[in-house]
Amino acid sequence: MGLIIGKYKPKASEIISIPLIKFGIPLSVMGLLLKAGINNDLVKTALMAFLSISLFVLLINFIPTFKKFFPNYSLQLGGLIGNTSFLGIPIAMALLPNNTINYTIGFDLGTTLFAWIFGPYFLRRDNKNLSFLNIKTLTSSILSSPASKGIIGVLISYTLNLEKYLGEILWIPTRIVIFLAIIVVGARLGIILNNKNRLFNSIEKVKFSIILKLFIFPAFFFIFCKLINLSQIETLAIVLQAGTPSAISTILMAEAYKTNQDTAAKILFITTILSIITIPLTTILIKI
Repeated sequence: MGLIIGKYKPKASEIISIPLIKFGIPLSVMGLLLKAGINNDLVKTALMAFLSISLFVLLINFIPTFKKFFPNYSLQLGGLIGNTSFLGIPIAMALLPNNTINYTIGFDLGTTLFAWIFGPYFLRRDNKNLSFLNIKTLTSSILSSPASKGIIGVLISYTLNLEKYLGEILWIPTRIVIFLAIIVVGARLGIILNNKNRLFNSIEKVKFSIILKLFIFPAFFFIFCKLINLSQIETLAIVLQAGTPSAISTILMAEAYKTNQDTAAKILFITTILSIITIPLTTILIKI
């Protein structure tokens, strides 16, 4: 459906993505947090994902050699934010025992919060050429971000003891948000496919993001999990999430802020195709 919309109504993806970010993503974050509940494994894994992505972003932006490979935030987000919600969690549920689900959801939560707290700020910075640490703008962006709105909603829900009731109710709009987000992705790919050569043109520009997303980032988590003595199955749960292809959220933000839409779409499309090979290979290597 998204491909057809993108082919015949190219502006539709922008029209859908803006209200989706303003209203849909906060509801989706609330739904995920309330549905999953809060426990130690989830919180630790969420912090692990959030802080690791933060570390990579800092290294890229403060080390000139790395910055040359990832000159804008679309390339950085595409190489670090994975499709954990729509691909990573279903894969983990299919391949792993139920007792690892908190690691899976925790990683997804940490990734989602980073993407929607800092992603809008970074993409606005690309547009307006702001300094990396503009404290006033960063604070404003964090407070107004979709993830922050969702977290505030969760805190209110727990304060009023409505978490179980709202968790069930919000699971319905969360699924609608997923459906609309996938349509936006399809629409952007449909726009690119109007000129088929564009999809694989300039692959040189996105190749480092692809390498980071599918190889370097999961390798980092594999080493980290070994250093903190996680079990093989716990390590696999986390590394699989780290190795998921680029996230749908990167396209939603690119569409909403009109920043490098084609770049985000190319990274998502190519990493998704390659992950058909890399995810099974990762599973086999870790289980050896």
